[in-house]
Formats: sequence, C-alpha cells, structure tokens
Amino acid sequence: MSSKSSQPEWTADELRNAIKSAGVALWTWMVDHDTFVMDRKAYELWDVPDDGNLTFEDLSAKIHPADRERVRTAFAATRAIDGSFEIDFRIITNDENVRWISARGQGNLGDANTEKMTGIFLDVTGRKQAEEGHELLAGEMSHRVKNLLALASGLTSITARGTETKEDMARQLTQRLTALGRAHDLVRPLPNGQGSAALLGDLFSVLLAPYDDGEAFTGRIRVAVPRMGLGEKSATGLALVIHELATNSLKYGALSVEQGLLDVAGRIEDDVVEIVWTEHGGPVAEAPQFSEGFGSRLVQRTVNGQLGGSISYEWAQGGLVVRLRMMEDRLSS
Repeated sequence: MSSKSSQPEWTADELRNAIKSAGVALWTWMVDHDTFVMDRKAYELWDVPDDGNLTFEDLSAKIHPADRERVRTAFAATRAIDGSFEIDFRIITNDENVRWISARGQGNLGDANTEKMTGIFLDVTGRKQAEEGHELLAGEMSHRVKNLLALASGLTSITARGTETKEDMARQLTQRLTALGRAHDLVRPLPNGQGSAALLGDLFSVLLAPYDDGEAFTGRIRVAVPRMGLGEKSATGLALVIHELATNSLKYGALSVEQGLLDVAGRIEDDVVEIVWTEHGGPVAEAPQFSEGFGSRLVQRTVNGQLGGSISYEWAQGGLVVRLRMMEDRLSS
C-alpha cells in the first residue's frame, strides 16, 4: 500500500528566519488612530527610533519630497479598497542617504470595518539604481548612434568637397572611417597590469585625424599637448569629450567649412593639465548650440565627475574656445 506523504509544517522560528533572510520588514497601520506598528527590521530600514510612538505622518516626513504626495495619495486611496497594493518610493535617512522602498500590503484585511492595513517593506535600492543606470546607458547609446550618423554624414560631405572623382572620395572616406575605428581600439580598456591605455597626444591625434581635409595634421588641425600617459578609465572618458567637441565642430563650428582651423594646445602646471581647444575661421559661434542637449550634459558630467576637472566655453567672434582643466593624477588612473 502506498501512503501519501504529509506536507511539512513551518515552525514560527523557520518563518521568522525565512523573512529575515529575504530582507522583509513587517508593518501594520491602525488607520483609526494613526499608529504604525513595525518590526525591528522596518525601524532599521526607515532609520527611525523604536520608541513605540510612530504615526503615518512620522514616516511621511522621511519620504523624499518629490515622492511624498504621491505616497500619501496612494495610501489614502487604498484605505477605502479591499485588496493588495504596491508602491515604490524614496526615503532619506538621517545621514542624508537615499533609499528606495517598496511597500506592499493588504488594505483593510478584507474587512472595511477594521480600518487596518498590513504589509511589508523591501529595500529595492540596488534594483532602482540598476534601472537608472540602464536608462542612462540607453540614453547615452542613443545619443552616440545619432552622433555617429551625423559624423558619417559630415565626413562624407567634407570628403566630397575635397575630391574630384568617386574613387578618390571612396578612398579618403574609407581612410577616415578606418581612423575612427582605430580610435575606438585605442581607448578600449586594457587588461590589468598592462599600463596606460594611451598617450594624451595619440588620443587627440587618432580621434581628430578623420576630420582633416588632407593627411592627418598637415593643415587644418594642429595638436601640441604634453607627453603623458592616460589610464584606461580616463582615456575612455576623455575620448568621449573629444568626440563630442569634434562632432559639434563638424556640425556648427570650424570643421564645418573648408577654411576652418582647429588648434589644440596643452600644458601642465601645479599638477593640473589644461587643454585649450581653439577654433578659427568657422561660423560665428552661438552659445545655445553648445550649451543644451544630452551631449553637453554628458561632457559636463564626464569632466566634472570622472576626470575631476572643469570645462568652460567662450563663444568668441573668431570661433569657439574650450578650456579643459583636469587633475594630472586623475588622468593617469
């Protein structure tokens, strides 16, 4: 004879251990007299004292100002409805850190007369930060694709102006696109222990070579920067900045016309590397063309954050002047 195996029963201790391992914080809100009852994990999560006197308004004060009214409205609406609910929001801890909380629960416990809500809090900060990172990456990739399309169009245009036959145009355009490919290889992160990713001068030379009407740096583009090595992280960040400046110049500045010139000069003083990007002979530079858009924000964030420096723009009558100031030790890392 075969006998049915009985289902295992969970003990209270096993349930508590399962809840603890999942990082779940428990809470109950007595709506009629506005009292919150929470377990120790919830008090730690919200960074509030466990003194037994906690109200919904006490917790609301910890919610990020941008989310506060949304959370209040959602909780008020849920009070009148039986069933489950879920809402994600930010809180600010006592040390000014921001955490993402997911509140999930059951309204009225199926009985509207009890005026009680119960549920759990989960710390979802890691997931939210990953989502924000993915959104930023998607925006950056979209921007880069648009820039590459604009770049290909601009390179085709300046190549067509400087050639007389389709064979010459095809050859020169291929050379310029190949140079861009070499630039991407140049700034690709290197394995640990292999030293700097590139020399500062090489980075400028390779990235700007496709924009010269003749052979690289025989005419319209001149580069004179200190000889120094770049770390793999700084090389990638600086390459993004150079690419953005060159793309803008190709769209609006000196590189958009045949007579336009570009000078890139640099020096090191008091552990600060200063790069001056000076355009001549192009259209009159106008501030709105360079100060708005995702690309400009990306450059500012890269220079200020990753490279630990600053960038300033001067829209002079003769052309755009950009000054980059970066700490020498940040460029070598």
